Amino acid sequence: MTDQFSGLLRRFRKRAGLTQEELARRSGVSARTIRRLETLEDANPQLETVRLLAEDILENGLKTPIQVRHDGKRHVLIEGLHRLEAAKWLGETMIDAYLVQARRH
Repeated sequence: MTDQFSGLLRRFRKRAGLTQEELARRSGVSARTIRRLETLEDANPQLETVRLLAEDILENGLKTPIQVRHDGKRHVLIEGLHRLEAAKWLGETMIDAYLVQARRH
């Protein structure tokens, strides 16, 4: 059963377009704990941990817009590759994005 949870957590996190660190920040569960759960190092997850992770994935999955910058005739992805891939996987044809300026060095 734990290996099923491990795989489900990883799949749902990726479908939501979240990295382990993003899910950790948003759910209040440490990135280390998420890594351990996804790699079966933690064979006995606490019910509260499971609840926090599930709630965050369901409530906040794809809410954070991706970031793009304009580059002549096209837009270049700056941040949000996982979210973009998750949206494509779910069959979405549009996604919210922030248009940001390129930094000058």
